[in-house]
Amino acid sequence: MEIEMGKGIRVAVNGYGVIGKRVADAVAQQIDMHVVGVADVVADWRPRVALERGFSLFAATPEADQTMRSAGLQVTGTLEQLLTRADVVVDCTPKRIAAKNVDIYRQLGLKFIVQGGEKHAVTGHSFVAEANYASALGRDATRVVSCNTTSVVRTLGALKRAGLLRKARGTLLRRATDPWESHEGGIMNTLVPEPEIPSHQGPDAQTVDSDLDVVTMAVKVPETLAHLHYWSVEMTRAASTEEVLAALRASTRIALIRYADGLPSLNAVKELMADVRRPRGDLYEVALWEDMLKVQGTELFYAYMVDNQAIVVPETVDAIRALTRCEVEGTDSITRTDAAMGIGKVAR
Repeated sequence: MEIEMGKGIRVAVNGYGVIGKRVADAVAQQIDMHVVGVADVVADWRPRVALERGFSLFAATPEADQTMRSAGLQVTGTLEQLLTRADVVVDCTPKRIAAKNVDIYRQLGLKFIVQGGEKHAVTGHSFVAEANYASALGRDATRVVSCNTTSVVRTLGALKRAGLLRKARGTLLRRATDPWESHEGGIMNTLVPEPEIPSHQGPDAQTVDSDLDVVTMAVKVPETLAHLHYWSVEMTRAASTEEVLAALRASTRIALIRYADGLPSLNAVKELMADVRRPRGDLYEVALWEDMLKVQGTELFYAYMVDNQAIVVPETVDAIRALTRCEVEGTDSITRTDAAMGIGKVAR
């Protein structure tokens, strides 16, 4: 499918939840694409916000159409009608629902993107912009991997590009649930280790870069702000701390932060994001503590924070460009996305 030059990429967002609303806002910030509408099934405050932001609202099911209209929402049409307006659809529906929606997208010949909650097999391609933008060019579909997997590929990819990565072993402290749903579930007064080693993030990272020698372990913790990762890396050779930091700085989507600057915790970093006026206090980068990072010969140790609600959003924007071939160079797309979203400008 060729996009008509001058009119931009027409993007539909199916699912206006935690990720969908952020994707819609991010697409609206880009000069080469626009949102033709958002679809959902709820009739509460969320679609009202979409309408206030100027997005056309569509009902994802016939039942939702009736419910939305009864609630006084201005519904433009059905999901199928929305899809006919689009060049690409970003499916941000809950886990396993997107896998059922892809049949509709394929029947319409519509390019589509699913999120990391779906299996790699749904699209046959998993995406992180810095790692494999080129292999997504012109594809019918891709899967933007999960928040944790995105962080793994970004950080290990930066070390790999610098010729420093041999193998990596990581422990993930996973937030219990999304913050806005913390009244409905999650855990309290306990820690819950994932029963399998490796946890799914390591093998998932290998769907993006099969050369990564990575093993992950994960434990669910009773908080909802973000994830915290600890990594032990065996490097290909001895390197200085500054050489490692230079490799990490080469990625605009890794933000080096410092304990010494009053950022010793997840909540402090989130407060910084709010103070620098990031939308919703979102952290799009991996926030890695540079003054915690330690090099001992060929061994490297570091920790970082992952904002589970935000990190995949710029990747989704880049995936849109890759599928539609509106930008053939990954570095150019990343630069455009970063500039529009203020990425790489974390104040210290």
